[in-house]
Amino acid sequence: MVLQEHTAAPTGKHIALLGSYDPHLKKSVLKKDEIKEWIGKGAQVSKTAYNLFVREGIIEGKKKVIKMPKPAVKEVPAEEVKTEEKAIEEVKEEIKEEDKKEEVAQ
Repeated sequence: MVLQEHTAAPTGKHIALLGSYDPHLKKSVLKKDEIKEWIGKGAQVSKTAYNLFVREGIIEGKKKVIKMPKPAVKEVPAEEVKTEEKAIEEVKEEIKEEDKKEEVAQ
């Protein structure tokens, strides 16, 4: 967990290192005094960090709901679907013809 300006690049220079969180083990090491100090100075906290701070007892309040955007579904024109269906039918017919030829050859 780091503190940095919102205009800085995510991989840029950080103002302060405020702790760490391991999501697999659900363990966190946080500098509670520094976090409270920066929030008191007006630092904005992301929803995820806010929920972590509420869980750890650094901030009092209810957790915020985090909704992930649904992936966009690509619409396939009906013409393409029909073309694919025709191609599948042609392949099935070819397989049937090959099977018939094999039966006759035996």
